[in-house]
Amino acid sequence: MIYIFLMVTLIGAVLHLFLSKTRTKNRIFEVFLLWFLVVMVGIGSIWAFMGHVFFADMIAAAIGWPAGSPFQFEVGIANLSYGILGLLCWKFRDNFWTAAVIAISTFYLGDAYGHIANIIQTGNMAAGNAGYALYADILVPIVLICLLIAYKATFKKQNELIEQEDDCLPKST
Repeated sequence: MIYIFLMVTLIGAVLHLFLSKTRTKNRIFEVFLLWFLVVMVGIGSIWAFMGHVFFADMIAAAIGWPAGSPFQFEVGIANLSYGILGLLCWKFRDNFWTAAVIAISTFYLGDAYGHIANIIQTGNMAAGNAGYALYADILVPIVLICLLIAYKATFKKQNELIEQEDDCLPKST
């Protein structure tokens, strides 16, 4: 399912840019960051919430963990909170995006640590522990952090250029 979310994210961002009048570097980073936050984090986390809460035994089996553990509900609710946070990124910007990237990155990288520790301790190579989930838990934060840094850096540079251009204009009296 993660591949579907990734494809929707990339196709959505490209279509968004295609329909956009502005295509500066900053706008490109902004649009890709927006789509990653809304689809990969928002919708993806709500999907994970539904899995952990409504299909807990199936998800536990995919991770290679015993069914019936209360961790499923807790992880599901955490996913719901990140899903809501991701969806709200469609409306709120600026430091809200920074907070969302920090929150989901902490959660995902913490999950990655847990998966790796479980692999080392038990040899659990289940697909939900050593496969797609582990890769996503590492790669999604890296992509989000890089996009956020690039977006902020190009935003700052763009504003500096605008200020320089304004300094060249004659002042009205």
